[in-house]
Amino acid sequence: MNEKGTQTMTTFMGLGILIWYVSLGVTANPVVRLAILIGVGVVVPLLINESRTKLQPIADQQ
Repeated sequence: MNEKGTQTMTTFMGLGILIWYVSLGVTANPVVRLAILIGVGVVVPLLINESRTKLQPIADQQ
């Protein structure tokens, strides 16, 4: 993984933990809290990094 990918993953992991911590006071449903943690901390940065790697060859050709 390149430097931007690592930075994106780290940032969203921290954001996911922060949002998960806030959700402790908002909802009592553990499934919702887990979905927030996994969704923001893992899925979103993976999608961002994958889209970046798919667009990178297109940018290199120009």
